[in-house]
Amino acid sequence: MALGRALVDWLLDSDPALRWQVERDLVGAPEEVWQATRARVATEGFGARLLALQDDDGQWAGGAYFPRGFDFEGPEAQPGAGQPWTATTWTLNTLRGWGLDAAVLAGTADKLQAHSRWEYNDEPYWAGEVDCCINAFTLANGAWLGADVTALAAWFPEHRLPDGGWNCEWVEGSTRSSVHSTLNTVKGLLSYGATTGSDALRAARHAGEEYLLERRLLRRVTTGEPLGPWVTVFSYPFRWRFSTLNALDHFRAAALHDGTAPDPRLADAVETVRAAKQPDGTWLQQHRLPGRAWFEVDVPPGEPSRWLTFHAARVLAWWDGEVSGTRT
Repeated sequence: MALGRALVDWLLDSDPALRWQVERDLVGAPEEVWQATRARVATEGFGARLLALQDDDGQWAGGAYFPRGFDFEGPEAQPGAGQPWTATTWTLNTLRGWGLDAAVLAGTADKLQAHSRWEYNDEPYWAGEVDCCINAFTLANGAWLGADVTALAAWFPEHRLPDGGWNCEWVEGSTRSSVHSTLNTVKGLLSYGATTGSDALRAARHAGEEYLLERRLLRRVTTGEPLGPWVTVFSYPFRWRFSTLNALDHFRAAALHDGTAPDPRLADAVETVRAAKQPDGTWLQQHRLPGRAWFEVDVPPGEPSRWLTFHAARVLAWWDGEVSGTRT
């Protein structure tokens, strides 16, 4: 899908965390151009603001997954309240997604190993815990920062459910996979596999992707009914939440990594993205996951979102064969 000049200029008029990706994946700028913009993530805008909030012990907000002192019985922990997005794991996810050079965080991996413990079971940070989404985030962040997460990587094949995916509620007895948990897991495995990996991990990722493909990213296998009303509600930041756009973003990255063509079973999901395009060529922010954040990085619901427009346009360009793209 060719983008008009006005829309490209609008996307480029953005924080370096987004601009460099637009330059690389939509504009096709020379590498020296987008790499120079990418380097600015550490010194300008959103990235610099998050880096300035890091604690001396390597953490953010004093906690691994929740801020220090989080009241697990208080208002922020009630149904519908969301959760805080300020602690270490969420901040690392964000900086990694924005393309921050890991060298900027030199020493952080060691500090987290020494000082950060999981709220659930007080395990050392890079050992992970029992939640497959949290472990997937940790695996990806560990590979990025150069931590030894080899033992954590082996956890995933061992905890895959019989239907092919994962569910963060397995520890409570769930035996059926979740599309949310499975998507987060395969994303983590892909990030880890970009730097290292094994046949067992690749097989586990492909099995999880097959679980999602069997559902066309949209529908239950048993009834053919929609997975839920949230499946085509697009929001940025993606956080942990499944949507067709979030899932397609992964399948694009996985296909480029594996050197494979788009799977035809993604076609219906692609059309949900295409259908959400506005007459002016933008995509709207449709929802914002509630919860405490350091600061907002995108527009309120109902307004045109540069982040969603970028992700949607990149997915459609890949699907339509217009841009080959790269992924790091």
